[in-house]
Amino acid sequence: MVSTFGSLQTAYSGLAAARAGLDVTGQNIANAGTTGYTRQRLVQTEVGAPAQTGFLRGTAALAGQGVSVDAIARLATATLDTRVRLSAGAAASADTRATALDQLETGLHEPGADGLSAKLDGLWSAWSDLATHIDDPGAASALLGAAKTVATALSAGSKSVDAQWTATRSTVATQVTRLNDAAAQIADLNGQIRSTVASGGNANELLDRRDQLTESIATLTGATVRDNGDGTVDVVIGGNALVQGTSARAVALAGAGSLADTRSGSGAPALSWVGGSAGPVALDGGSIAGGLSLLAPANGARTGGALAEAAAAYDAVATDLATSLNALHATGTTPSGATGSPFFALAAGVPAAQGLSVVPTDASGLATRSATGQFDASVLTAIAAVGDRAGGPDATWATFVTGVGSASRTATSEATLTGLALTNARTQQQSSAGVDMDEENVSLLAYQHAYQGAARVLTAVDEMLDTIINRLGLVGRS
Repeated sequence: MVSTFGSLQTAYSGLAAARAGLDVTGQNIANAGTTGYTRQRLVQTEVGAPAQTGFLRGTAALAGQGVSVDAIARLATATLDTRVRLSAGAAASADTRATALDQLETGLHEPGADGLSAKLDGLWSAWSDLATHIDDPGAASALLGAAKTVATALSAGSKSVDAQWTATRSTVATQVTRLNDAAAQIADLNGQIRSTVASGGNANELLDRRDQLTESIATLTGATVRDNGDGTVDVVIGGNALVQGTSARAVALAGAGSLADTRSGSGAPALSWVGGSAGPVALDGGSIAGGLSLLAPANGARTGGALAEAAAAYDAVATDLATSLNALHATGTTPSGATGSPFFALAAGVPAAQGLSVVPTDASGLATRSATGQFDASVLTAIAAVGDRAGGPDATWATFVTGVGSASRTATSEATLTGLALTNARTQQQSSAGVDMDEENVSLLAYQHAYQGAARVLTAVDEMLDTIINRLGLVGRS
């Protein structure tokens, strides 16, 4: 009787295990396309035979007592997850820089008819034409038009860089908000996971959500994750904990709010800790780090932030143009005999490139004569030669364009390499933790057959018990 009832329990345990396996397999199949889902597997162990005591001692060996469902394992690999986070931070930083530098290079329109180089060439040609046709109103008009075109191109280019700087800072500010939100969510999930694990529950879906958030933070900042062993993790940025257990710190974007602020020495935009031991936040990578590197001020070595250096190059060209041409233009006289009149003006209170304007409005304002009032092309020829001067505005612009092109190619190459590394890391992660439909279908069939087999055993044992309980002693009676 005891053995038969034990068989009933054994069959039932197999039925329950097969049903649990079907549930887990169904969960995997249902989430095959869910981003961040980690496949799960049933963990089960055999239940051994009972100890032989009393009148059972010395009888034939007893079979085990079925199967025990111990847990639902989450098939994540810490090493692969760490590699994905590290790769994501490096790739995001490189991609941010590459995208910005490509946008900057595209906006230069170099080489091409819309680039500043072509417009400067047009300006020098116009001065040379006027020197050849010194009394031609058409040549004078063409010169003034070419000068205004250069001034407009410088202003438009400088304003475009200003707009890109502002947009980049706005993007970084949005990312900082996302960072703080993600940190708060991880701290909350840490508490939920710890409580669930302590009570023996299944926290797999909570772990999936937390892993997605930690990867998001790594993508933003290059953060690392430290497992505490109690179901919680710490998220570390530059050696300092952003999330520690169920507590999260916040960061803020400080420093210059505009490109103009960087020119006035307001300090580069940077992250700082909010509250507590407030101070700068050191980033190990991520899109925020890439964005901040673009927002840094310009410096004398031309190694500052790409956008501030671009604005400085525009201003340098505009300042050199105004200084050089005004100095040469002042050596001649206008048709009315006026001397020392500037050709370009620089507006106060705005960047040089945005404040450059042409002073003369027609041929009467051009220094086409000598001090004696005679036509004199020497001044015009000297101005036309400025474009060929070593270290002049053309050379300054050419050096800047070459630098941007080189930096853009380097950044693009780095973005490609880090992107490939991230793709490889994700592929390996998915091969371990992703849902394989072929494998799940095999598991589905296996659990289905196990369920059917356990049900048949349960039916057989039930019939045996019915015979023992209801028919014992009736066999053979007439």
